[in-house]
Amino acid sequence: METWYYIDSGDRSPYYNMALDEKLMDWHREGRIPPVVRFYGWDPATLSIGYFQKAEKDINMDAVKEYGLGFVRRPTGGRGVLHDDELTYSVIVSEAHPAMPETVTEAYRVISEGLLEGFIDLGLDAAFSVPRTEEERNNLKNPRSAVCFDASSWYELVVEGRKIAGSAQTRQKGVILQHGSIILSMDEDKLFDLFNYPSERVRERMQRNFKNKAVAIDELLGQRVEVETAKRAFRTGFEKGLGVTLETWTLSAEEEQEVEQLAQEKYGTDKWNYKS
Repeated sequence: METWYYIDSGDRSPYYNMALDEKLMDWHREGRIPPVVRFYGWDPATLSIGYFQKAEKDINMDAVKEYGLGFVRRPTGGRGVLHDDELTYSVIVSEAHPAMPETVTEAYRVISEGLLEGFIDLGLDAAFSVPRTEEERNNLKNPRSAVCFDASSWYELVVEGRKIAGSAQTRQKGVILQHGSIILSMDEDKLFDLFNYPSERVRERMQRNFKNKAVAIDELLGQRVEVETAKRAFRTGFEKGLGVTLETWTLSAEEEQEVEQLAQEKYGTDKWNYKS
C-alpha cells in the first residue's frame, strides 16, 4: 500500500495556511515529498475568497473587520468561505499519479472519496451528488451567489440533499491541490453578514433558501463533534478512500521559514488579497 504524508498543522494564520498549501505543491513537484493529506484550522477565524472573486464587489469588508476575522484570497477558485468552527483539509498529489483521472471533475471525485468515508465513519449517510438538470449545470458556470455553500459543484457531498463539504481545486505545473471545509457548526447570520447584496430583501431570500442547501455536522448528528474526533474520522477516511497509508510528517525549521516567507511576501499582501 502506498504511503502518503499526513500533516496536522493546527490553527494557523490565513496567510500561513495558503502559503503552506502552495509550498507543499512545490516540494511534491520537486520530488522532495510524496503526496500529502493535511488538516488545519484558522487563527483568527477567516473569510477566504476564490482566486477569481472581486473583494470590493462581493465582500462586506466592514463586517469582516467588525467580527475580527482574517481575510485571504485562495489560490483555488470558488466562492467565499467562512472558516470558523470547521476542519479544513488539503490534498496535494501529482496529476501524473496513476490514481488521478485527467479531468478535474473526475479527480475531484477520487479525492473526495476520502471525505465520503470520513463522513460515513462519523455515522452520516453521505453520498455524492451530481448536477443533473440544465439549470444546475448552468449555475456551475454562472453562480448566483458569492457564498460557497450556496452553490452546487460536481460530486459535492450531501446528506439528505444538503451540502456538507465545500471544496475547490487548482492544478499548477503538474500538481493538483484540492482543499476544502468540513463544517462542524455554522453561524448563518455571521456568514451572510460578510457579503454584499443588491437589497436586504435579496439577502433574506438567499439566507432563507440557504437552509435547504447546506448543513453542518452538529445539526445532522444532534450533538457536538470535537475537531480531534473529526480528524481521526477523516484521517481514516482518506486512508480508506484513497487506498493509502498516512504517515505523520512535520516540517523542518528551514521548511517552516520558507512557508513564513511566502506568507509574508505573497498571501499577506494587499496586492494579492485585493487584486481585481
